[in-house]
Amino acid sequence: MLQKSFRAPGRVSRLAGTVSAAILLIGLSACQTSGPDITGSLGEPAETAQASADPRRDIESYHERVRANPKDADAALKYARALRATGQRAQAVAVLEQAVLAQPGNKALLAGYGRALADNGNFQQAFDVLGRAHTPEDPDWRILSAQGAVLDQMDRHEEARQYYSSALKIVPDEPSVLSNLGLSYLLAKDLPMAEETLRRAQKRAPGDARVRTNLAMVVGLQGRQSEAETIVKADLPPDQGAANVTALKRLLARKEASRDADKIPVASSRRD
Repeated sequence: MLQKSFRAPGRVSRLAGTVSAAILLIGLSACQTSGPDITGSLGEPAETAQASADPRRDIESYHERVRANPKDADAALKYARALRATGQRAQAVAVLEQAVLAQPGNKALLAGYGRALADNGNFQQAFDVLGRAHTPEDPDWRILSAQGAVLDQMDRHEEARQYYSSALKIVPDEPSVLSNLGLSYLLAKDLPMAEETLRRAQKRAPGDARVRTNLAMVVGLQGRQSEAETIVKADLPPDQGAANVTALKRLLARKEASRDADKIPVASSRRD
């Protein structure tokens, strides 16, 4: 039944490369004025996932704190997050690597280090580090979801879904996990399951811009572009809604135009 529902398999195959390149970009804000942000989530705790108004100022401030006290885990995490927010991903990895060397048993540092590694493209190392950031006896659903996202990046989609399933046993219908699960189905070229899962996520978090954009992308790839545009601009100011529609059209058009490409790079409206 699912196989019969498939449309445009070539386009889905090309999209897998696109999402694979983008899935681990982390967002610090709920909305993007520069257009849709098609992304997975590394499940950062809410208290650490808020964007600073001035991350460059934070870099200076937290750098001084870390230099004054290399064992200040909170400062190291915030310093690394500010570095990531300004695109300095390798530097963020280096900061957290030193912090973890000083406190190898600090699970918050390990979690932050794993996310930074994933953000920098060090996927296998990220997966290994994230596995040390919690235990089977005390699992963290955010880290389970992050591990799933890393596995998806390595094209290990069935394994990834096992991690999402474990996370959902802890937090049933958590929209960020459902969104990652939906992207996992998309990467595996199962558009109907991707849409079904993302609709569940949207029902739980109707205001989440990432969930809405991911759903719009999946709907658009099934040839329902008008419906996709309605989804991506819902409940937004007219100018932002129009910008999102334009970006969605551009994204879908690039898939159509790149018939022979194995992978299509995606420009990030960068935020986590």
